[in-house]
Amino acid sequence: MGKDKILVVEDAPDILGLLRIYFTSQGYEVLTAMRGQAALDICRETLPNLALLDVGLPDMAGFEVGKILRASPRTRHIPIVFLTAYGERQDRLKGLGEVQAQYYIVKPFDIEEVHTIVRNLLEEARRKNQSHPITNLPTAETLNDQLRMLLSTTGWALALVHINGFEAFTQSYGAIVGEDVLKFTALLLSEIDNELGAATDFVGQMVVGADFILTSSPEKTKAICEKLITRFDNEVGLHYNYKHRKQGYLEVPDDRGVLRQTTLMSLSIGVLTSQDGPFYDIRELSEAAEEARRSAALPPSEPTRRSIIQYGRSR
Repeated sequence: MGKDKILVVEDAPDILGLLRIYFTSQGYEVLTAMRGQAALDICRETLPNLALLDVGLPDMAGFEVGKILRASPRTRHIPIVFLTAYGERQDRLKGLGEVQAQYYIVKPFDIEEVHTIVRNLLEEARRKNQSHPITNLPTAETLNDQLRMLLSTTGWALALVHINGFEAFTQSYGAIVGEDVLKFTALLLSEIDNELGAATDFVGQMVVGADFILTSSPEKTKAICEKLITRFDNEVGLHYNYKHRKQGYLEVPDDRGVLRQTTLMSLSIGVLTSQDGPFYDIRELSEAAEEARRSAALPPSEPTRRSIIQYGRSR
């Protein structure tokens, strides 16, 4: 499990430096921004576990940064704490009410008190399984909320992305290196969605296993998935040693201890759209997506495994 990431958005260099040094010394990974747009760009590239926001930023109000984070499916689960000199009642109500921040702290503040609040919010988020412990992508109930939203709307596409051969890879290389593959896949999917998708897209991850979720429009989902499998197939080999890359497979023992050849990792992706429905609950939707994904995972005739996308629901 990696370090918790804290995003500090503050335009005063002395306060920014104080928060960065203190939270780094407490074992956190600290991301910093002095402008609101820079903070939003960071969140698109690397999801923080929590955001400490100033209100008086030079390019946009911290309130607006918070509202944008709350409006996006991929960032609405991030806890927000305002650290600001704006202490009027209407400012507090705006931060806690309109933005739905967890805390509103007026400067000057006690940094140890801030740390206690941050630690408690992160522990609460972990209890709720709001973000994946390795990739920090939305998961569990946050993911289920997104699926429930699809049931009452149209014009969407849902992609279930699975890493084939992940278990064999971790058996051969170890769990720590396996976490690197999960981070690589999450970063790849987020990066491509940032390039080809929309701000309303959702990228999440199942709590257990090597499965990721993307929701977008049908056209954007097709483009994202096609680029994803191309880049994954071209780049995943970097996680293997030279011998395995050259031979194109691993040898791992089965339950009886007999070595079996297992092809290198690839992706199987099942894609559903609202036109494949109706779907009456998230269980039916999830099972249909898994069925499509399993259809894409059928062993191909060619000896080298490549990633496959399966579109549509089996009837």
